[in-house]
Amino acid sequence: MELDDVNKGIIYVLQHDSRQITTREMADRIGVSASTIRNRIEQLEEEGVIRGYYPEIDYDNAGLQLHVLFVCSAPGVERSALAETARSVSGVVSVQEVLDGTENVRIEAVGTNTDDIARVGDELSAIGLSITNSKVFKSSHRQPFDHFGEQLVDEPE
Repeated sequence: MELDDVNKGIIYVLQHDSRQITTREMADRIGVSASTIRNRIEQLEEEGVIRGYYPEIDYDNAGLQLHVLFVCSAPGVERSALAETARSVSGVVSVQEVLDGTENVRIEAVGTNTDDIARVGDELSAIGLSITNSKVFKSSHRQPFDHFGEQLVDEPE
């Protein structure tokens, strides 16, 4: 799907505040009608451009003090299937497939203690992933991609 300026503006605004902003407020900021915003969001969802709306969780504040990155290897032909299976392991919050190299699956997991993390590691190994490294996150910061329409949107005053 090719994104026009309206779609880019919608994505830009949703990345910053998909929970509190109304379609009317988005329409005012982007310069189109609220019905256009609703229709475009529906189209972006149907096309798979917008796949969901997720809260950003501070795992430490949620009582999950350990946030770990597992760097894994999977045979190339099995990588996608193993990555999909890894999503079902309790404690796994993110799975990323990497296209090149032997360390081709990265998995983020959270837990309350080292036993939780050890269990996740054991389950990942049991499904066929080879863990080559693991790292404990000190902190994690995410931000929206800022090139979707920042110049197309009137910022609120």
